[in-house]
Amino acid sequence: MNILISNDDGIAANGIRALAEELSQKHNVYVIAPDRERSAAGHSLTLHTPLRVEEVEGSKFGAKRVWVTTGTPGDCVKIGINAILSKDEKPDVVISGINHGPNLGSDILYSGTVSCAMEGAMLGVPAIATSLASMSAEYEDFKFSARFIASLIDRLKDFKFPPKSLLNVNIPKLDEADIAGVAITELGGKMFTDDYEKRVDPRGKVYYWMAGQLINEPDDAPTDIAAVRNNKISITPVTYEMTRMDTMVDLEKLLCTKGLCDW
Repeated sequence: MNILISNDDGIAANGIRALAEELSQKHNVYVIAPDRERSAAGHSLTLHTPLRVEEVEGSKFGAKRVWVTTGTPGDCVKIGINAILSKDEKPDVVISGINHGPNLGSDILYSGTVSCAMEGAMLGVPAIATSLASMSAEYEDFKFSARFIASLIDRLKDFKFPPKSLLNVNIPKLDEADIAGVAITELGGKMFTDDYEKRVDPRGKVYYWMAGQLINEPDDAPTDIAAVRNNKISITPVTYEMTRMDTMVDLEKLLCTKGLCDW
């Protein structure tokens, strides 16, 4: 299987190294990643400056080929599939991560990790975003997560990914023996409150620091946030299809009677 790996933590991140090394044992792995951290970049693309791409040592991480770009996570997948990879190298699946830190609930709207996978889904390639739900970033911390993703790929070989969709996977930072299982979940709400602390710098200028507090969800909630707090690996199917079909019907009834929608 051909696997394209990217991330938002940058080419030097331990998560992408652990993932590529694990998957390259059985698959053809290609890595295209930003040259620096791009966390919380969302689904942004480079439009007004040149997008530079450099191929680096092919054996890095055990991958077949590796490129580093000046672009965003979305850029990496988009240019990889459309311009860099040859026909024989086109991916069967795009995997983003392993991210340093969780991507849960509505926070995925800001996530470069999820947007990276979403770009693959938008281009019609099965895609998985994967995150270690911890702020620890040592290489060894990602080893179990990488093994889990490798086993997940094997289990998904007969799974038909729905159009416009991806899987968002969050793995607690625990020893394998302490993992309580796998939960198929829905997205939770917000993880943090929207609080900002107002401060004054030494020159008397006002600035703000985001200082949100954790929001608790019930332990039995069917959400990704609750699953990870219960020491379970969370797998959430996510779609970027944003059209509210039921609302379309309501609006047509309200606004389009008596020819009001005819101009």
